[in-house]
Amino acid sequence: MSRRKKGLDISGWLILDKPVGVTSTHAVSKARWLYQAKKAGHAGTLDPLASGILPIAFGEATKTVPFVMDGEKEYRFEVLWGVETDSDDAEGAPVAISENRPAREAIEAALPAFIGSISQTPPKFSALKINGERAYDLARDGEEVVLEPRTVEITRLELVDMPSADRAVFECECGKGTYVRAIARDLGRALDTRAHVVALRRTAVGAFTEDDAVTLEELERLRAEPSTSKDIVQALLPVETALDDIPALAVDRAEAARLLNGQPVLLRGRDAPMHRGPVSVTTDGALIALGEIDRGELHPRRIFHLDRP
Repeated sequence: MSRRKKGLDISGWLILDKPVGVTSTHAVSKARWLYQAKKAGHAGTLDPLASGILPIAFGEATKTVPFVMDGEKEYRFEVLWGVETDSDDAEGAPVAISENRPAREAIEAALPAFIGSISQTPPKFSALKINGERAYDLARDGEEVVLEPRTVEITRLELVDMPSADRAVFECECGKGTYVRAIARDLGRALDTRAHVVALRRTAVGAFTEDDAVTLEELERLRAEPSTSKDIVQALLPVETALDDIPALAVDRAEAARLLNGQPVLLRGRDAPMHRGPVSVTTDGALIALGEIDRGELHPRRIFHLDRP
C-alpha cells in the first residue's frame, strides 16, 4: 500500500499581510493549507492585536528563516496615554492610571533616550521562557513573572501623528528581540504618565516590505480563480530573496558538485573573495547552498534542493 503524500514540494517565501485578530500560528496554518505545502514556518511572531508583515517560508525557504529573523523590523504603532495594562497592550487589564497627557514637545524630547542600544524589560505577557514555561502562560495563571532587562537595538523612533491629546502614533525601526509594547510602556513612564499600545502594524522585516505582501483573501481568490497573469504560486518570492543582505558567491559546476557532497572548496586566485563569514552560493545563477568562508576555504552549511539548470 502506498503512503499518501502529506503535501506538495513548494519552496519560496510568502509575505503575508496578517490581519488583526488572527494568531501567527493560525495564519501560517491557513497559508499552508491554501498552498497544500508539505513544509512551512515563519520568521517572527505577530501578536493577534498586530497586523502586517508575516514572512512565511515554504519548503527549502525554511533553511533561510534565521537570516530573516535576524533582520531589522519596522513598525507603525498607536499609543494611548493615561493607562498602563498588565500586557502593555489593549488586551490586558489596567494596572496604573494617570491624568497627565504629554505635549508634542515633551514626547519628541524624550525619544532620543530610546534610540540606540538600550536596556528593555520584556512584557510579562511574552513568549519568553522562565524555567521552561512561557511567560504569558505563567502570567495568565496569576503567577508572578519577573523578566530580566536585556539590551536591544532601536535605530529609529519617530512621532508621526497625534490624533488627539490621548493618542500618539509612532514609527520604529529596531533589531531582533525588541518589544514595541515595552517601548510604549517605558515611554509613558518617562513622560510622567502611563501608556499602552492600542494598534500595531509591522511594515517591514529584513528585505520584505508591504509592497511584497498579500492578504489571505487575495490568496483564496487566486487559488479559486487563477488570473491569466498570476496564480497562487506566482505570489511566492524566491528562496534567495531572504539572503539579499549577505554576500553572494558564484562557483563553477565542479565546485558545486563538491559542495553538494558536503566537501569544502579551496578559493584560489586573485579573484578569490577576501570575505570571511556566511555567503549564499550559486552556480549557473541558481542557489545551491549556504556556506561559510574560513581561511580561504568555502564550507557548505546548508544545501538547497531546488530546480537547477
